[in-house]
Amino acid sequence: MIQGKILIIDDEVEFASTLRQRLALRGMDVSDAHSGTEGLEQLAGYKPDIVLLDLKMPDMNGLDILSLIKEKYPHTEVIMLTGHGSVAAGIEAMEKGAFDYIMKPVDLRDLLVKIEQAAAGMEQTSHGQ
Repeated sequence: MIQGKILIIDDEVEFASTLRQRLALRGMDVSDAHSGTEGLEQLAGYKPDIVLLDLKMPDMNGLDILSLIKEKYPHTEVIMLTGHGSVAAGIEAMEKGAFDYIMKPVDLRDLLVKIEQAAAGMEQTSHGQ
């Protein structure tokens, strides 16, 4: 089981809520926010280890949010959620410090693998390896 907290930041309320429930059913500590602004507010109090971040939201650009997360919380891993045709943006996100990106619609098995990889990478970093 994956240890640590996960924050989903996605303006698609139904998607974010469903994903939160599906991850919680697997024993994960998960919260969700439905705008970039709300997500940034939750970051300070919730202190997630991993953020699942939508690339395009009405109030803020996901790449801008990524930059703010990496500036304030450099050890927080960010997995970008990108729509079809956004591969270039996913690559740009990784250049800006995202752990990885996954295309929507999200395949839960693929997402779980990426979350596990991000969590494993954090454990190695915290152990000084």
